[in-house]
Amino acid sequence: MPISRSRTLVAEGQRALAVIHAVNSETRLSMLSLLSHSPMNVSELTAAIGLPHSTVNFNLKLLEAAGLLDVQYMPGTRGRQKLISKRYEEILIQLPGAAVSAQPNIVEISMPIGNYRRSSVVPTCGLATETHLIGLVDDPRSFFEPEHVFAQIIWFRHGTLGYDFPNNLPHGAEAAELEISLELCSEAPEHDLDWPSDITVWINNTEIGTWTSPADFGGTLGKVTPLWWPINHSQYGVLKRFKINRQGTFIDGKQVSGAVVGQLGLTEQPQIQVKVGVKDDARYQGGVNLFGRKFGNTEQDILMRLWYEFREGERAYVIK
Repeated sequence: MPISRSRTLVAEGQRALAVIHAVNSETRLSMLSLLSHSPMNVSELTAAIGLPHSTVNFNLKLLEAAGLLDVQYMPGTRGRQKLISKRYEEILIQLPGAAVSAQPNIVEISMPIGNYRRSSVVPTCGLATETHLIGLVDDPRSFFEPEHVFAQIIWFRHGTLGYDFPNNLPHGAEAAELEISLELCSEAPEHDLDWPSDITVWINNTEIGTWTSPADFGGTLGKVTPLWWPINHSQYGVLKRFKINRQGTFIDGKQVSGAVVGQLGLTEQPQIQVKVGVKDDARYQGGVNLFGRKFGNTEQDILMRLWYEFREGERAYVIK
């Protein structure tokens, strides 16, 4: 069986923790090195590495659980034998945090939903990774668990979450438009298809708009929601776009207020503060469900797009 080359594993979140644990051993690194040359069965690997059969099996299970091995069962002299090969040639670990990409006259920043900096939430509330719950359900203290950066679904009845995006507006540039897109919906016990909630987005303490979510959507599996998550719980939301430019503020292209991008003070601050939540005086206090790219219907975190121009006198121009 040939070994495939030039394969890279990109690991993040809970997967990254498993991979780091698996390779944090001289024994397991030696095994991977031996498997670089050709596939081996357990007996061959045991003889080559010079360790007891039980030790080799224990370490193989850790490597296999982390997804680093390919295992096939082939006919042998005494039944089937387990043939093992290395699946990847290199591993890339993605650290938690915002991912920034730049194009001419636009900066795009993807912020994991768990990477909030401020939390002020009221139960019902909770958060989970793509594999398990974080902390205790309905306990706001869980939002301060170190593991919160890996969250892929977050819910709370009212209150706010605050994120700090890096301000990558170039020196000398003028912001023309800023857009925040995110998947969200109301928060009801389990789920409720008639459960309105007024969900507001603020940028640098300027209210961008309030969207009335009609429901907490469940009963049908979200397109990227993991199978372990109960089907009667919140499954997916609606991808909403909150935008502010020189003409006003908009939700999905519909103008909702006259606030303009010049009011955000983007040239004076090193970060762009984004806040999502339900006001204490909202008409519908039906809570918030916020979905990361491994929950819901959209493989997306909170996405910010910032368009800008350079000005020379009264003439605006773009860099190409």
